[in-house]
Amino acid sequence: MKQFMEKNANYFYFVFRIVIGLLFMLHGISKIQGLSSGKITLVSLMGLAMIIEVVGGVMIILGLLTRYVSLITAVEMIVAYFKAHIPQGINPLTNGGEPAVLFFAAFLVLLAYGAGKWSLDSKISRE
Repeated sequence: MKQFMEKNANYFYFVFRIVIGLLFMLHGISKIQGLSSGKITLVSLMGLAMIIEVVGGVMIILGLLTRYVSLITAVEMIVAYFKAHIPQGINPLTNGGEPAVLFFAAFLVLLAYGAGKWSLDSKISRE
């Protein structure tokens, strides 16, 4: 099993990066409805979060500037947790902050390991 995992680590990490980027992008896209209905303005914390989530998600999917984007998105998740969830209690399972904590942890992994083998970052660094 260990040999299989080590042999296929690049594939697993690629899937991890794509899934995290896609889910984060969808998280931001879900805020667009609030923008069109007037509940969210672009010049607000929610508007900024929407932009970071959509653009950041796309960049993570592409593997473009992954470490920088991961730092920005990790900070966004910390702010989201403390601004929106902590007032309802500290436990992320009861205050609705579980996605923010999980995204934060995923962005720390991306920050530490970068985009991986199949990414625009690796293509750019080879050239």
